Amino acid sequence: MLPYPQIDPVAIAIGPLKIHWYGLMYLIGIGGAWLLASRRVQRFAPEWNKDKLSDLVFWVALGVILGGRLGYVLFYDLAAYLADPAKILRVWEGGMSFHGGLIGVLLAVWLFGRRNDKSFFALMDFIAPLVPIGLGAGRIGNFINAELWGKATDLPWAMIFPTDPAQLPRHPSQLYQFALEGVALFVILWLYTRKPRPVMSVSGLFAVCYGIFRFVVEFVRVPDAQLGYLAFGWLTMGQLLCIPMVLIGAGMMVWAYQREGRGA
Repeated sequence: MLPYPQIDPVAIAIGPLKIHWYGLMYLIGIGGAWLLASRRVQRFAPEWNKDKLSDLVFWVALGVILGGRLGYVLFYDLAAYLADPAKILRVWEGGMSFHGGLIGVLLAVWLFGRRNDKSFFALMDFIAPLVPIGLGAGRIGNFINAELWGKATDLPWAMIFPTDPAQLPRHPSQLYQFALEGVALFVILWLYTRKPRPVMSVSGLFAVCYGIFRFVVEFVRVPDAQLGYLAFGWLTMGQLLCIPMVLIGAGMMVWAYQREGRGA
Protein backbone atom coordinates (compact mmCIF):
# COMPACT_ATOMS: atom_id res chain seq x y z
CA MET A 1 0.00 0.00 0.00
CA LEU A 2 1.22 3.51 -0.82
CA PRO A 3 0.81 6.37 1.66
CA TYR A 4 -1.52 9.11 0.53
CA PRO A 5 0.49 12.37 0.33
CA GLN A 6 -1.07 14.78 2.78
CA ILE A 7 -1.45 17.91 0.64
CA ASP A 8 -3.37 20.85 2.04
CA PRO A 9 -6.21 21.60 -0.43
CA VAL A 10 -5.50 25.29 0.22
CA ALA A 11 -2.43 26.27 -1.79
CA ILE A 12 -2.16 29.86 -0.55
CA ALA A 13 -3.83 31.52 2.42
CA ILE A 14 -3.53 35.26 3.00
CA GLY A 15 -5.79 36.22 5.87
CA PRO A 16 -9.36 35.34 4.88
CA LEU A 17 -8.31 34.88 1.24
CA LYS A 18 -7.75 31.24 0.34
CA ILE A 19 -6.61 29.93 -3.03
CA HIS A 20 -7.34 26.25 -3.45
CA TRP A 21 -5.32 23.79 -5.50
CA TYR A 22 -8.53 22.71 -7.22
CA GLY A 23 -8.98 26.19 -8.67
CA LEU A 24 -5.30 26.47 -9.56
CA MET A 25 -5.57 23.24 -11.56
CA TYR A 26 -8.20 24.87 -13.74
CA LEU A 27 -5.92 27.85 -14.30
CA ILE A 28 -3.05 25.51 -15.20
CA GLY A 29 -5.30 23.64 -17.60
CA ILE A 30 -6.52 26.81 -19.30
CA GLY A 31 -3.02 28.30 -19.44
CA GLY A 32 -1.53 25.10 -20.85
CA ALA A 33 -4.26 24.89 -23.48
CA TRP A 34 -3.59 28.50 -24.52
CA LEU A 35 0.15 27.86 -24.88
CA LEU A 36 -0.43 24.76 -27.00
CA ALA A 37 -3.06 26.54 -29.10
CA SER A 38 -0.64 29.38 -29.79
CA ARG A 39 1.75 26.83 -31.33
CA ARG A 40 -0.94 25.31 -33.54
CA VAL A 41 -2.94 28.36 -34.52
CA GLN A 42 -0.90 29.30 -37.59
CA ARG A 43 -1.84 26.06 -39.29
CA PHE A 44 -5.49 26.47 -38.33
CA ALA A 45 -6.05 30.19 -38.91
CA PRO A 46 -2.96 32.11 -40.11
CA GLU A 47 -4.93 35.36 -40.07
CA TRP A 48 -5.61 35.16 -36.33
CA ASN A 49 -3.67 37.28 -33.87
CA LYS A 50 -3.13 36.62 -30.17
CA ASP A 51 -6.24 38.55 -29.23
CA LYS A 52 -8.44 36.34 -31.39
CA LEU A 53 -6.91 33.20 -29.92
CA SER A 54 -7.34 34.59 -26.40
CA ASP A 55 -11.00 35.26 -27.17
CA LEU A 56 -11.49 31.64 -28.21
CA VAL A 57 -9.76 30.31 -25.09
CA PHE A 58 -11.87 32.63 -22.92
CA TRP A 59 -15.12 31.42 -24.50
CA VAL A 60 -14.09 27.79 -24.12
CA ALA A 61 -12.98 28.30 -20.49
CA LEU A 62 -16.33 29.95 -19.74
CA GLY A 63 -18.12 27.00 -21.29
CA VAL A 64 -16.05 24.54 -19.23
CA ILE A 65 -16.66 26.29 -15.91
CA LEU A 66 -20.34 27.16 -16.31
CA GLY A 67 -21.25 23.97 -18.12
CA GLY A 68 -19.21 21.79 -15.79
CA ARG A 69 -20.80 23.25 -12.69
CA LEU A 70 -24.36 23.26 -13.99
CA GLY A 71 -23.88 19.78 -15.43
CA TYR A 72 -22.86 18.44 -12.03
CA VAL A 73 -25.87 20.09 -10.42
CA LEU A 74 -28.30 18.63 -12.99
CA PHE A 75 -26.74 15.20 -13.55
CA TYR A 76 -25.41 14.32 -10.12
CA ASP A 77 -26.85 16.20 -7.14
CA LEU A 78 -29.83 18.40 -8.03
CA ALA A 79 -31.64 17.89 -4.70
CA ALA A 80 -28.68 19.09 -2.61
CA TYR A 81 -28.26 22.25 -4.67
CA LEU A 82 -31.97 23.04 -4.56
CA ALA A 83 -31.78 22.76 -0.77
CA ASP A 84 -28.70 25.04 -0.64
CA PRO A 85 -28.46 27.16 -3.84
CA ALA A 86 -25.41 29.06 -2.52
CA LYS A 87 -23.50 25.78 -2.74
CA ILE A 88 -23.35 26.26 -6.51
CA LEU A 89 -20.81 29.07 -5.99
CA ARG A 90 -18.51 27.01 -3.76
CA VAL A 91 -16.59 25.47 -6.65
CA TRP A 92 -13.47 24.92 -4.52
CA GLU A 93 -15.36 22.11 -2.80
CA GLY A 94 -15.39 20.17 -6.08
CA GLY A 95 -18.43 19.18 -8.06
CA MET A 96 -17.70 19.59 -11.76
CA SER A 97 -19.08 17.38 -14.52
CA PHE A 98 -17.05 16.65 -17.63
CA HIS A 99 -20.16 15.99 -19.68
CA GLY A 100 -21.71 19.25 -18.52
CA GLY A 101 -18.47 21.04 -19.37
CA LEU A 102 -18.54 19.43 -22.81
CA ILE A 103 -22.04 20.74 -23.45
CA GLY A 104 -20.88 24.18 -22.32
CA VAL A 105 -17.89 24.04 -24.69
CA LEU A 106 -20.08 22.96 -27.61
CA LEU A 107 -22.38 25.92 -27.05
CA ALA A 108 -19.47 28.36 -26.57
CA VAL A 109 -17.72 27.16 -29.74
CA TRP A 110 -20.93 27.39 -31.75
CA LEU A 111 -21.46 31.00 -30.63
CA PHE A 112 -17.80 31.90 -31.22
CA GLY A 113 -17.87 30.32 -34.67
CA ARG A 114 -20.96 32.28 -35.68
CA ARG A 115 -19.38 35.55 -34.61
CA ASN A 116 -16.07 34.80 -36.34
CA ASP A 117 -17.19 32.99 -39.49
CA LYS A 118 -15.56 29.69 -38.55
CA SER A 119 -16.96 26.18 -39.04
CA PHE A 120 -18.17 24.59 -35.81
CA PHE A 121 -16.45 21.26 -36.46
CA ALA A 122 -13.24 22.89 -37.68
CA LEU A 123 -13.09 24.77 -34.38
CA MET A 124 -13.85 21.63 -32.39
CA ASP A 125 -11.07 19.76 -34.20
CA PHE A 126 -8.69 22.57 -33.29
CA ILE A 127 -9.77 22.54 -29.62
CA ALA A 128 -9.98 18.78 -29.01
CA PRO A 129 -6.20 18.14 -28.64
CA LEU A 130 -6.03 20.95 -26.06
CA VAL A 131 -8.68 19.51 -23.75
CA PRO A 132 -6.62 16.67 -22.18
CA ILE A 133 -4.37 19.26 -20.54
CA GLY A 134 -7.31 20.57 -18.54
CA LEU A 135 -8.68 17.09 -17.90
CA GLY A 136 -5.36 15.91 -16.50
CA ALA A 137 -4.98 18.97 -14.31
CA GLY A 138 -8.53 18.57 -13.04
CA ARG A 139 -7.89 14.96 -12.00
CA ILE A 140 -4.83 16.06 -10.03
CA GLY A 141 -7.13 18.56 -8.32
CA ASN A 142 -9.50 15.72 -7.45
CA PHE A 143 -6.57 13.76 -6.02
CA ILE A 144 -5.42 16.67 -3.85
CA ASN A 145 -9.00 17.13 -2.64
CA ALA A 146 -9.06 13.38 -1.81
CA GLU A 147 -12.36 13.02 -3.67
CA LEU A 148 -13.70 10.61 -6.31
CA TRP A 149 -11.60 7.76 -4.97
CA GLY A 150 -11.96 4.17 -6.09
CA LYS A 151 -13.22 0.91 -4.68
CA ALA A 152 -11.43 -1.03 -1.96
CA THR A 153 -8.52 -3.13 -3.22
CA ASP A 154 -5.47 -5.02 -2.00
CA LEU A 155 -3.25 -3.91 -4.89
CA PRO A 156 0.18 -2.64 -3.80
CA TRP A 157 -0.52 0.93 -5.00
CA ALA A 158 -3.78 1.24 -3.05
CA MET A 159 -4.16 4.31 -0.81
CA ILE A 160 -6.18 5.25 2.24
CA PHE A 161 -7.80 8.64 1.62
CA PRO A 162 -8.40 10.94 4.60
CA THR A 163 -11.95 11.69 3.40
CA ASP A 164 -12.94 8.00 3.40
CA PRO A 165 -15.05 7.22 6.50
CA ALA A 166 -14.22 3.51 6.20
CA GLN A 167 -10.45 4.15 5.92
CA LEU A 168 -9.96 1.29 3.47
CA PRO A 169 -7.12 0.92 0.96
CA ARG A 170 -8.63 2.05 -2.34
CA HIS A 171 -7.83 2.44 -6.02
CA PRO A 172 -6.39 5.95 -6.65
CA SER A 173 -8.89 6.28 -9.51
CA GLN A 174 -8.13 9.99 -9.90
CA LEU A 175 -4.60 9.05 -10.96
CA TYR A 176 -5.93 6.41 -13.36
CA GLN A 177 -8.06 9.10 -14.98
CA PHE A 178 -5.11 11.50 -15.05
CA ALA A 179 -3.05 8.87 -16.88
CA LEU A 180 -5.80 7.99 -19.37
CA GLU A 181 -7.86 11.15 -19.87
CA GLY A 182 -4.87 13.44 -19.48
CA VAL A 183 -1.65 11.82 -20.66
CA ALA A 184 -2.81 9.00 -22.97
CA LEU A 185 -5.55 11.05 -24.63
CA PHE A 186 -3.17 13.95 -25.19
CA VAL A 187 -0.58 11.67 -26.83
CA ILE A 188 -3.18 9.97 -29.05
CA LEU A 189 -4.65 13.24 -30.32
CA TRP A 190 -1.28 14.93 -30.68
CA LEU A 191 0.09 12.09 -32.82
CA TYR A 192 -3.13 11.85 -34.83
CA THR A 193 -3.15 15.56 -35.67
CA ARG A 194 0.46 15.65 -36.88
CA LYS A 195 -1.01 15.06 -40.35
CA PRO A 196 -4.04 16.80 -41.89
CA ARG A 197 -7.24 14.89 -41.07
CA PRO A 198 -10.81 15.09 -42.36
CA VAL A 199 -12.92 17.74 -40.65
CA MET A 200 -14.81 16.21 -37.70
CA SER A 201 -12.50 13.20 -37.34
CA VAL A 202 -10.37 14.72 -34.56
CA SER A 203 -13.46 15.59 -32.54
CA GLY A 204 -14.81 12.10 -33.15
CA LEU A 205 -11.58 10.44 -32.01
CA PHE A 206 -11.60 12.56 -28.85
CA ALA A 207 -15.17 11.48 -28.04
CA VAL A 208 -14.42 7.80 -28.66
CA CYS A 209 -11.20 7.69 -26.62
CA TYR A 210 -12.49 9.76 -23.70
CA GLY A 211 -15.71 7.77 -23.55
CA ILE A 212 -13.85 4.44 -23.49
CA PHE A 213 -11.28 5.59 -20.93
CA ARG A 214 -13.92 7.02 -18.60
CA PHE A 215 -16.19 3.97 -18.99
CA VAL A 216 -13.35 1.61 -18.02
CA VAL A 217 -12.19 3.58 -14.96
CA GLU A 218 -15.76 3.80 -13.65
CA PHE A 219 -15.57 0.05 -12.92
CA VAL A 220 -13.08 0.73 -10.11
CA ARG A 221 -14.38 4.14 -9.03
CA VAL A 222 -16.97 4.51 -6.28
CA PRO A 223 -20.12 6.10 -7.76
CA ASP A 224 -21.51 9.29 -6.27
CA ALA A 225 -23.19 8.34 -3.00
CA GLN A 226 -26.41 10.19 -3.82
CA LEU A 227 -26.80 8.25 -7.08
CA GLY A 228 -25.17 4.85 -6.63
CA TYR A 229 -25.50 2.41 -9.51
CA LEU A 230 -28.24 3.18 -12.00
CA ALA A 231 -28.72 -0.19 -13.72
CA PHE A 232 -27.58 -3.83 -13.68
CA GLY A 233 -25.83 -3.31 -10.35
CA TRP A 234 -22.78 -1.71 -12.03
CA LEU A 235 -23.78 1.02 -14.51
CA THR A 236 -22.91 4.50 -13.19
CA MET A 237 -24.02 7.92 -14.36
CA GLY A 238 -20.57 8.50 -15.86
CA GLN A 239 -20.83 5.30 -17.89
CA LEU A 240 -24.37 6.09 -18.97
CA LEU A 241 -23.26 9.48 -20.29
CA CYS A 242 -20.23 7.95 -22.05
CA ILE A 243 -22.16 5.39 -24.11
CA PRO A 244 -23.77 7.91 -26.50
CA MET A 245 -20.49 9.84 -26.55
CA VAL A 246 -18.59 6.82 -27.92
CA LEU A 247 -21.31 5.98 -30.44
CA ILE A 248 -21.60 9.56 -31.70
CA GLY A 249 -17.81 9.93 -31.87
CA ALA A 250 -17.46 6.72 -33.90
CA GLY A 251 -20.24 7.89 -36.24
CA MET A 252 -18.48 11.24 -36.68
CA MET A 253 -15.23 9.54 -37.70
CA VAL A 254 -16.95 7.26 -40.20
CA TRP A 255 -18.87 10.18 -41.68
CA ALA A 256 -15.74 12.34 -41.83
CA TYR A 257 -13.76 9.77 -43.83
CA GLN A 258 -16.70 8.94 -46.07
CA ARG A 259 -17.15 12.62 -46.92
CA GLU A 260 -13.44 12.90 -47.68
CA GLY A 261 -13.63 9.84 -49.90
CA ARG A 262 -16.48 11.42 -51.85
CA GLY A 263 -14.46 14.62 -52.19
CA ALA A 264 -16.92 16.62 -50.08
